[in-house]
Order: sequence, then structure tokens, then C-alpha cells
Amino acid sequence: MTSTMTATVSVRSPRRFRTAALLCLLVLGANGCGFSAELDREVNPERTPTPTQGPVEGPVEVAPSPEGTGPSPSPPFGTAEPSTAVSGLQTEGCPKSGLRFAADQGDAAMGLRAMGLDVTNCGDEPRKLDGYPAVTVLDAAGDPFPGVRTVRGTDQVSMAPEDPGPRPITLAPGESAHAALYWRMHNTDGVYLRVAARQGDATVTVQPPNPLDIGPENVLGTTAWQPSQAR
Repeated sequence: MTSTMTATVSVRSPRRFRTAALLCLLVLGANGCGFSAELDREVNPERTPTPTQGPVEGPVEVAPSPEGTGPSPSPPFGTAEPSTAVSGLQTEGCPKSGLRFAADQGDAAMGLRAMGLDVTNCGDEPRKLDGYPAVTVLDAAGDPFPGVRTVRGTDQVSMAPEDPGPRPITLAPGESAHAALYWRMHNTDGVYLRVAARQGDATVTVQPPNPLDIGPENVLGTTAWQPSQAR
């Protein structure tokens, strides 16, 4: 009899232990017990709800980038930096010749480059033009490119428009004439133009808004002067 009761206890004890363990786990789960819950109680004994970062309502302000760090518009061609020590630069006002020159920003397409050159009679007397401007391309230091030739007309510049040819022009005070410069893209920049109304006249040096990617060897074709209103 004693052996039978002992066996019964030995069989039922593991089952009771498993049942008690299961009940303990269920109670712990229901009460939020466990290692992580215990750590939370130590950190926050008052059980104060922890604020969470919710979605931001309204527009989000983005701090602007520092001035001057944004992208800059690219020029049509050329990137060379000019020198401040170039002699003969055209100054403000009307030169002694009574003619003032200006080059435009230029244009580019399929390797062909174009730049406009204007001359204005800023003097008090009429000025006569008949023919082509005299133009020499200078590098950033103000020196000519030995390998760049300036020619009259556009026949030697591939894909350049036809030169309308020379014609007599009389510029009254305040009036302007226009010529076009054409060349093919190359890998060295010209920064200045040394110009005169015609070959043999006094020259001035002007700086176009953008460099000319024309050097070190190339051909610069020029059209003849035309009245500005005829363009």
C-alpha cells in the first residue's frame, strides 16, 4: 500500500509543476511582468507615459544653403579667368576715337561658335565704315594666340552662315553697326578681343561676357559691318 501511494505521488508531481509554471507565465504576461518590464519600472517608477515623436504638422522649414554655394548658370562656352593687368582695356565713357565696341555673350551649336560685335558712334560727328572689323583674340594674360588667324568672311569656318559682304555705312552720333564672329570649338579659351573699326585704326581691348574656346590654333571668321537695324 505504501509503495502504491509513493508511486502515485512521484507520477503526479511533474504534472503539477508544469501546470504551476504555466500559470505563472500567464500571470506574468497578463501583468506585464518580465525583464524588460522590470527595467522600465526602475527607470520610470511612477509609470509616467513616455512621449513619442509624432508626425510634424504644417509646412517644414528648410534652412537655406549659404549664399554663393548654390549652382551657378553655365556660360555657353569657355571658363578661363581674366587678368586685371591687361593693357588697353576699353574704359567707361566714349573713347578718343569716338567709337565704342561691345561683344555679346555668344551662342553655340554643334561645335560652331558665334559672337556678335557691335560698334557705336559715341562722338559728335558722323563716322564712315566700309568693310570688316580688325579683330585679334587674346588669352587670359592679354597675349595673342599665335595659331589663331582672323579672316574676312566666313568661308573658312565650317557651317558658318554666309557673309553678307561689305557696304558703305555712315553712322550718325548714337547709331551702331554690327558684325558677327564665327569659329569652331577648340580647347583653349580666349578672354579678350583687340578690335578696331578697320585694319590700321587705333585698337581697344574689350572683354566679352564669356570666353571664346578658340585656341591654341583656329580660324576666326568675321562678317562685314552692317547697320544694326538691318540684322
